Amino acid sequence: MDVPVWFEIVSLAVLVLILIGDLLLVRLRPHIPSTKESTLWVVFYVVLALGFAGLLLLVGGADPAGQFLTGWALEYSLSIDNLFVFVLIMARFTVPRRLQQQVLMVGIIIALVLRGGFIVLGVTIIENFAPVFYLFGAFLIWTAIRQAMPEKEQEEDAAAKEGFAVRLVRRLVPVSDAFDEGRVRTVVDGRRIWTPMIVVFVTIGVTDLMFAIDSIPAIFSITQDGFLVFTANIFALMGLRQLYFLLGDLLDRLRYLHYGIAVILGFIGVKLVLHAMHRNTVPFINRGRPIEWAPDVPIWLSLAVIVVAMLGATTASLIASGREKRQQGITAG
Repeated sequence: MDVPVWFEIVSLAVLVLILIGDLLLVRLRPHIPSTKESTLWVVFYVVLALGFAGLLLLVGGADPAGQFLTGWALEYSLSIDNLFVFVLIMARFTVPRRLQQQVLMVGIIIALVLRGGFIVLGVTIIENFAPVFYLFGAFLIWTAIRQAMPEKEQEEDAAAKEGFAVRLVRRLVPVSDAFDEGRVRTVVDGRRIWTPMIVVFVTIGVTDLMFAIDSIPAIFSITQDGFLVFTANIFALMGLRQLYFLLGDLLDRLRYLHYGIAVILGFIGVKLVLHAMHRNTVPFINRGRPIEWAPDVPIWLSLAVIVVAMLGATTASLIASGREKRQQGITAG
């Protein structure tokens, strides 16, 4: 059963209103959220996503509900990786902590715009060029290998791309040395110039672009329905700002999380290749005919791999961190 068009329109309208309300809240009341506040917001967005899955089950059936739920879990897992880069960006530009909510909210909006463009492009390519799944799968497997590399090399690679964007902005426009509350424009010596906030926004945008290139091909392994892909991304990103403040210093302790993400990306890459084999039309592969023996990976297995990989990586990280802290205590004693 397909999702009715009226439901898609109403859902997107409601989600846009929620995002606008969230943006106004951040703009009108800049502050450092408490752990309790962050927890309540994260729970609210998780419950909202689960409720949306329930509505999909009622109006569209089990297939779209399962695809959305798995796609949301996938995008939420991959989005957590963004948080590590956000921490680096905030530290690199010394963004005042009470302004970080505004930076993150703008970053989320940038991410949604970029991902929306990638989704439209991806759906168009898939409809006209089915073998693209081979390319998506190969790219995600390569990305998984890169993700499993030492964290220092990943950070250096990201810093190089961000550094280019920052140098370009500073070369094109005059930028002040200090922040002026949350403003992107300020007055210095009678001249209106940009504040470092614009540089932070550009850096966030470049980072989101990098993550969109990874995550959008991944979710197409779950569903090729543009509405489900986009709503899964919206729900995954909406609670990211509060999750940033909730996890806080805990992010430094999740040292093995990138291995969990690597497992997810590798699995999804293999799934995409298998899907491409099912729909094969490439002349030099099986004479252009579908490969019937290729296994079809069910949605429930994808969801299980995502959950187990993230829980396993998080648990291993916390155990290792706790062991290290005990050893330091013994040494200090």
